[in-house]
Amino acid sequence: MGELLAQGRVAAVGPVNDPAGPYGIGIVLAEDMADAEAVRDADPAIQSRHGFVTEIAPMVRLVTPAGSFDAPGFSR
Repeated sequence: MGELLAQGRVAAVGPVNDPAGPYGIGIVLAEDMADAEAVRDADPAIQSRHGFVTEIAPMVRLVTPAGSFDAPGFSR
């Protein structure tokens, strides 16, 4: 993830301490679903033998202090 953070392709990543059970979340700036899947597939945590699973849910719009990012193909 360090390289993706340096490239500005990851907006946020980290663990979530949910009382129902811990998990992690990552917000990736991807061109399309295939790009998001490629980032996921290259993640060392996913490649490990720990059995981590993922869900990819596109965000229509992401607003950060650095600016706003609209999902490709989405018009407001």
